[in-house]
Amino acid sequence: MHTLILFDIDGTLTRGGPAKVAFETAMVETYGTAGAVESYDFSGKTDPQIARELLMAAGLEDAVIDAGLAGLWDRYIGEIESQISENPMRLLPGVASLVEALDSEPDVALGLVTGNIIRGARVKLGSVGLSEYFEVGAYGSDHEVREYLPAIALERAFEAWGVRFPPESAVIVGDTPRDVECGKHVGARTVAVATGRIPREQLEATGADAIFDDFSDVASVIEALLP
Repeated sequence: MHTLILFDIDGTLTRGGPAKVAFETAMVETYGTAGAVESYDFSGKTDPQIARELLMAAGLEDAVIDAGLAGLWDRYIGEIESQISENPMRLLPGVASLVEALDSEPDVALGLVTGNIIRGARVKLGSVGLSEYFEVGAYGSDHEVREYLPAIALERAFEAWGVRFPPESAVIVGDTPRDVECGKHVGARTVAVATGRIPREQLEATGADAIFDDFSDVASVIEALLP
């Protein structure tokens, strides 16, 4: 294996699902407030960062926030699991074919870099049949700051496969400027896709190595991903 491709989840591989409602419910049950969740921009942030920013803006102190996090995530996962059959997630255009094609490439390894906590990522990907393709990853539960996640994913890839992927052999794939920024932070190549909430024009300003409207043209996406 020579290339490690690390995907974001929400807005990149999937859309929809109950995560936002589940998160708001869990926040209220744990802390008594979800803060200004309706006007908050979730794009590209880790789950712990989202919770902390909302709660600090609502006047809670770090110590109070930290004390409630374990309970928050338990409630959040419980809510997602109970709601996802009625509010399912959907694969974005071309994703199933792209992931299957990349998985068949002998020189390619697949993984995740996502702001989701690991349990949330597993529930979401399992609900759309993608869990088996992503053996390694780095998650919001690993670090609150997204820029640190690619390096964690690289180390886990070495632990899983015994291959030391240099950063320049990795590709970060996501739908927000923060995905591109975290890739650049570690020295990886970056591919952005305009299937999330960020318009293509804003993604173009990030200097990503390639940008797609979606992944429908699988051959072109693979050409951009592989050196």
